Amino acid sequence: MINSNRTASKASTVSDNQGLGCIALQYIKAYEGQCDQVDEKKPMESSFTDTFAPTCGVQATTLSKITGRLVGCQSKYVSPAEAFDILVNDAKGLQILHSKNHTEVGAAVSGTDRGGPYFWCVLFSDGKPTTSFKVDGEVPKTAIHPGCFSGNNDDCMGPTNGAISINAGASRLVAALLFAVACAFAL
Repeated sequence: MINSNRTASKASTVSDNQGLGCIALQYIKAYEGQCDQVDEKKPMESSFTDTFAPTCGVQATTLSKITGRLVGCQSKYVSPAEAFDILVNDAKGLQILHSKNHTEVGAAVSGTDRGGPYFWCVLFSDGKPTTSFKVDGEVPKTAIHPGCFSGNNDDCMGPTNGAISINAGASRLVAALLFAVACAFAL
């Protein structure tokens, strides 16, 4: 999905990494529900090692460089296609999406227990797919909800049960978002 768009622009495919997806969810949580902070603030680099990796059960020694990020927020839940428009809304977003430095991707969506705001995050990395963002026990820690991330088995279907994890296929929402990315640029 992201890959079909990337290859159409002569960039290489990227591998989905569940450890990076879990870190994308933690990245969202660093905004503490403040939509207005998305463009002005980034979590500190030390957060990856000190907070995000341990919370997800990602081995700190396997962290790789984050080569790009797309983060968006809305007060209400929007469809994956609309979320894509929020994430890639300018030339900078396109540049990040098509960068040749990326080898891996992790995506996440999260709301709060009572609904919005809803955050979407796609993180790209230059890591090696089989050795970076390795998770202890091969499954990210699950006490990090609400939210859904790529590579995990959460049910993430929409605003009432979707951006709040239920447990059985997060890949569906994240895949839909990635599919929307591909479709938008294939046109």
